[in-house]
Amino acid sequence: MRTAIAGARRVVVKAGSSSLTTAGGAIDAARIDALVDVLAGWRQPDGAKGHEVVFVSSGAIAAGMGPLGLPARPRDLAAQQAAASVGQGLLVARYTSSFARYDLGVGQVLLTADDMMRRSHHRNARRTLEQLLAFGIVPIVNENDTVATDEIRFGDNDRLAALVAHLVRADALILLSDVDALYTGDPRLPGARRIENVHGPADLEGVRLGGSGRVGTGGMVTKVEAARIAGVPVVLTDAASAGAALAGEDVGTYFHPAGARPSARRQWLAHATTGQGRLRLDPGAVEAVLRRGKSLLPAGITGVEGDFSAGDPVDLYAEQGGLVARGLVNYDAGEIPELMGRSTRWLARELGPEYEREIIHRDDLVVLAVTEARTPAG
Repeated sequence: MRTAIAGARRVVVKAGSSSLTTAGGAIDAARIDALVDVLAGWRQPDGAKGHEVVFVSSGAIAAGMGPLGLPARPRDLAAQQAAASVGQGLLVARYTSSFARYDLGVGQVLLTADDMMRRSHHRNARRTLEQLLAFGIVPIVNENDTVATDEIRFGDNDRLAALVAHLVRADALILLSDVDALYTGDPRLPGARRIENVHGPADLEGVRLGGSGRVGTGGMVTKVEAARIAGVPVVLTDAASAGAALAGEDVGTYFHPAGARPSARRQWLAHATTGQGRLRLDPGAVEAVLRRGKSLLPAGITGVEGDFSAGDPVDLYAEQGGLVARGLVNYDAGEIPELMGRSTRWLARELGPEYEREIIHRDDLVVLAVTEARTPAG
């Protein structure tokens, strides 16, 4: 028995397109009803109001393919947006009808990656989802494919589901696919073995991760990545095993969370934002940020890359090494070259008291990789 799953009170469940549609791309009412039966039964055990579920549903583009006469998923963005526009309404109407059999209402929440990256949008999305749950509504979340561009797309709903799990502080995440578990190789070939538990990268050494799904964009690579960033227990299995997964039974692949769960703010910084530029750090600054939990001061910066504004997330790199951390910067990119290598005391004396502040405060920093700073030769 997986007690962390069985005892969860709030769960995010994600279903891929291939779990919800026919081979031709049309909505499969029977599949949707079967999944809703499981979710409604888990949410209202013995008819009493109990658990909370947020449902991340793919399928809008796939559902729009049939009405538009598209034989396969379109490749160009405009056609995908048109298909999503047609399909999203059909999909939500089907969920509304299906959940109504249990006297449960649904609310549609469409997000873009930009919504997750901007702190104010992130807070608004969280408040909306929390209020829907307080009203007893089942939120149906999907990427807003009708307006998302290539630059601001999640790319797949696995990552979206992991970020939503952060957003609502869920206790667990269930990823439903057309494959019943993660295997050591292609499950259609002899010798492939189901991986029951993943505690860390070592459990995935030698595993070949291929794509899956008839009409979706995800694959095993995206699911493993989603499990890595979720920060909560994750089960990967197929839609037919959804009930068993929610009950904590030994189905699919169970990804154990690594370490203590970080704060919501640091989870947001690490996984929902994209660095808008880079700052290069000398070895002393790397040591201070990486191992001593200190703020980033102007004296430790050796280079600035990109065009960003105060308040934007920026990535911190070792001077001759890799990614160290990400944080919310207190200065525009154009201001920092004048400040580099200076102490905050000197800056306050020469430029004014408003400059006696960190480049990035430690409360606005999250470590992303343990990177050794390399000292230049000579």
